[in-house]
Parts: sequence; C-alpha cells; structure tokens
Amino acid sequence: MTADQVRVEIGFDGGQIMSALVTAEAADELERALGARRDDSLSLDAEDGRYTVALGRVVYLKRFAREGRLGFGNV
Repeated sequence: MTADQVRVEIGFDGGQIMSALVTAEAADELERALGARRDDSLSLDAEDGRYTVALGRVVYLKRFAREGRLGFGNV
C-alpha cells in the first residue's frame, strides 16, 4: 500500500461485501457520491482492477485508517 492509497469496504443490500485498495481521491469521490444520495453508478479504479458500484445498493462504506508503523528500538 502506498501513501496515497486507502482500503475501503463496501456493504451492499443483500449482504454482499467487497473490499478494495483505491486512491484517496477515489475514496473521497465515493463518499461524496453516497453523501449526495446519488442513485446511479460510480467506477472505482482499484489495485486489482476496475469496479462499477451501484450506489443505490450500498448500505455502508468503511474507510480504513492508514496503518501506523511501529519501530523497534531500545527500551
């Protein structure tokens, strides 16, 4: 995962869940579209391919926080 990527998890009505690694800009765009209650679709370019998401079927969006790295040092 690079610094400009974030993992999102999208839950759909019916119980399906998808997880993808997308750019921060794509995650922002998805959040804005869901906040605007759009009922069309949105294409997301992810690390493993392109997803087209039917926005009206989304029940939840989880945007994972960036992972913090712990260093090992002298105690």
